[in-house]
Amino acid sequence: MKRYFELNKFKKDCSDFMPFKYLGDMLKENNFVLKNKTTHRHESHVKKSDEEIFREAMVNVKQIREFIDIPYLSKKPRKYISLKEDDTIKTLKKIVSGQQKINLPDTPEYIEWVHSDIRKDITQKLHQGYFSVQDYIDLHGLTVNEAEIALSAFLKNAIKKRLCCVKVIHGRGLRSPKGPVLKESLVKWLHGKFSKWIIAYSTAKDRDGGLGATYIILKTRL
Repeated sequence: MKRYFELNKFKKDCSDFMPFKYLGDMLKENNFVLKNKTTHRHESHVKKSDEEIFREAMVNVKQIREFIDIPYLSKKPRKYISLKEDDTIKTLKKIVSGQQKINLPDTPEYIEWVHSDIRKDITQKLHQGYFSVQDYIDLHGLTVNEAEIALSAFLKNAIKKRLCCVKVIHGRGLRSPKGPVLKESLVKWLHGKFSKWIIAYSTAKDRDGGLGATYIILKTRL
């Protein structure tokens, strides 16, 4: 019984002992705030919205004032051509259907040249077939070096025979991955090592090879 009263007295004394009773008031007076453990979470576990991520990424971005005055160039509205009224479309349709031939001088593959001492209209007449072809050489299947040697021998022989107009077949290079190599080489040679023999040249007519062949007018006297 004595022990029972002693235990109750100990409990009563403990309930009166509250050393942290005024701790909250003391912390408020010193502007000290405790973090709430239930709401504290590590930043890495907090899921941010797209807007928050964007704002954080744009914190150090500054506006360039000089760009504000740059005028915006709006695209001009496209003009649509009526197929019934456009002559170019009609011409293309005729060419595709075979009703009309392509005018070779209007194509980017067409080539021509005339010596400065000769009338300029000679290339037009040459292309139109006013000069009869007296001999020709076919360079198909030859390498550039082989073609140069063969052409040199051909032109020397033509000059010796005093031929006026000859034809060189070189092709268009449509199957070559490097394009019209022989055609480009021919133009280079005619303006280079063979220039002393040449008066004029032009792309051949359709029936003579068209864009894949070239007419050449030679000097009969050197």
